[in-house]
Amino acid sequence: MSPAGRGFDLSGFLKIVDSAGRPIRASSVFTGAHEGASTGRRLGYWGLSGAGANAALFSSLGSLRSRSREMVRNNPLAEGAEDAWVSNLIGTGISPRVQLEDPGLKREIQELWEDWVPEADADGRQDFYGLQTVGARALFHDGEFLARLLPRDPAEGLAVPLQIQILEADHLDHTYNTQAQNGNQIRMGIEVDGQARRVAYYLFRDHPGEMFPMQNITRVPVPAGSVAHVFESLRPGQLRGKPRMASVIIKLKDIDECDDAELVRRKTTAMFGGFFTETGEGPETDLDAAGQLLGPASELSAALPAMEPGTFSKLPRGLDVKFSEPKDVSGSYVGWIQHNLRAVARGMGITYEQLTGDLTGVNYSSIRAGLLEFRRRIKRLQFQVMAHQFCRPVFNAWLDAAVLSGALRIPNYNTRTRRVYRRVEWRPDGWEWVDPQKDGRAAKDAVRNGFKSRAQFVAESGGDVDVVDREMAEDNARADGLGLVLDTDPRKTTYQGTAAKQEEDGEREGDS
Repeated sequence: MSPAGRGFDLSGFLKIVDSAGRPIRASSVFTGAHEGASTGRRLGYWGLSGAGANAALFSSLGSLRSRSREMVRNNPLAEGAEDAWVSNLIGTGISPRVQLEDPGLKREIQELWEDWVPEADADGRQDFYGLQTVGARALFHDGEFLARLLPRDPAEGLAVPLQIQILEADHLDHTYNTQAQNGNQIRMGIEVDGQARRVAYYLFRDHPGEMFPMQNITRVPVPAGSVAHVFESLRPGQLRGKPRMASVIIKLKDIDECDDAELVRRKTTAMFGGFFTETGEGPETDLDAAGQLLGPASELSAALPAMEPGTFSKLPRGLDVKFSEPKDVSGSYVGWIQHNLRAVARGMGITYEQLTGDLTGVNYSSIRAGLLEFRRRIKRLQFQVMAHQFCRPVFNAWLDAAVLSGALRIPNYNTRTRRVYRRVEWRPDGWEWVDPQKDGRAAKDAVRNGFKSRAQFVAESGGDVDVVDREMAEDNARADGLGLVLDTDPRKTTYQGTAAKQEEDGEREGDS
């Protein structure tokens, strides 16, 4: 071992000499090749832990989760940040669009899904898209959530005999590590087989943080196929999710305390407080904790003036007043707190404007640039986390339950062909335009120039092109039947809203 007790001494394997032919210890050559890996006075042994993805979370997950929830409960910035993040991630819901060539079956599946959406919640409080919102909130402050797929009795009268129950991460004990009777490993509450595939989740029957009289916190193994465990994987092999605020909890708390201190300073200054001091003249005086005179001069207590605006008072003999003058830090405070809040917003995955609501100095270009970057990150989470880990297993289980219960009749639905019917596009809400006129013109040009199809544009807006086309045809037929000519009808009016005229070459005059 090297003198520092770390690494191997390579001098016995490599013979390295200087320009004069004198031997150089190999350790001195390799140590410090990268400054970021040095262990000198500035860095010491900071950040040299080789803990794996799960070992790094094991000792910290409970505290991180509790402190994140505390922040959201009591810190307005954290609460607003969660609301902004969830609203952009989910919106009104990430909905499925079945990709089938058979239009009749496609429409039947879509209509049955819409019938089931209001019945999806096992607690009866949310629809399916509301469950997405509840899960996304847990994803923000806990880093993960679980969804149980609960088959129901067809006699209950549901559109499809299946419901979803959202569970907080506390139901899955991250400190539970042992070996199952079948030889599988149980890691952080999750049973995995020899090929690292999830076999079961060991869930508490009741939330361990509740205080109900008949609470049951025994662990129950639940098959992995009936549980959707949703979290963002940040490292290969990661078993549990990390709260989104993990990297900014301390900074946000310090900002909160500093903001409180500045508020108290301003409050103290506004109160115009001061201190009574003795001048060495007159009778001996003393003050109690409430500021009242004690001792021989106690009879002067009633003579102490109350401070009121615009008054000039005379103090009793032997007393003087020194006013409190807290130092004003307003000149540097605003810049300092804005700098730190930008770092907090970055760590949370939102913009500074979303965190604070401060739009000072924002223009069209800057807000658009910030939103494009933010939306790219949100889009990744929409499809890689929410759609893939939550929506996809729910839809697959829903489709199986619909066919088995007879709610859908698909004669050739089996293990080989059902993947055809499971082809679904999950579509979140479309983004509102920052400048509708500019963005709308850009979208139109992209479609007209062939850079983007109408179907793609409608999908990005959160719609279904089949539904849009059907509704357009119905609108046109209704207008024609009533003899209406609308300036929004491109068949009969130009872009400027004037009547279209056919030229000899077949082109519409005035079209743009």
